[in-house]
Amino acid sequence: MAVSTSDFKNGLKINIDGSPYVIIYFQHVKPGKGGAFVRTKIKNLLNGKTVDKTFRAGEKVTEAEIEERVMQYLYNDGSDCIFMDSKNFDQIPITDEVIGDNSKFLLENAEVGVLFYKGNPVNIDLPSFVELVISQSDPGVKGDTSSGATKPATLETGAVIQVPLFLKEGEKVRVDTRTGEYVERVN
Repeated sequence: MAVSTSDFKNGLKINIDGSPYVIIYFQHVKPGKGGAFVRTKIKNLLNGKTVDKTFRAGEKVTEAEIEERVMQYLYNDGSDCIFMDSKNFDQIPITDEVIGDNSKFLLENAEVGVLFYKGNPVNIDLPSFVELVISQSDPGVKGDTSSGATKPATLETGAVIQVPLFLKEGEKVRVDTRTGEYVERVN
């Protein structure tokens, strides 16, 4: 199905040169001279690369035929992550290359959206925020209380993020999966 640049929105999946992309950011621009255009930042769903692309106003592109299924992450077998379809209980291996950096926020039994393009899994769609427990963190240095001071902390999934000095091992934190940054402590 063809979509016009006036229908662009964040998260829209489109085909460009035979590859599926998702729009991360877009901006309609109307310069004083010349025609209007749309400036976008798009991410290739096959290789994860982000590129900037400009479209003329009113230009049409085809919408990518992406199927999204809710699946449960079961475990990592060393080379692949195993997901189970919540409807028919089929188990599918998805390679670490497809998942990329998202694997550092995957918790066993978590439900995520798995994106399929032409029947093959191409990406996973994590929730914007996840709650994870700090498994290892050095204590904050006494007297080092300047505002905004942080320290590295290892989460239960193995991800390392920067957290405020007052957080200790065993505490649960909310993390933004899009940026990999600490958001807040969860009680």
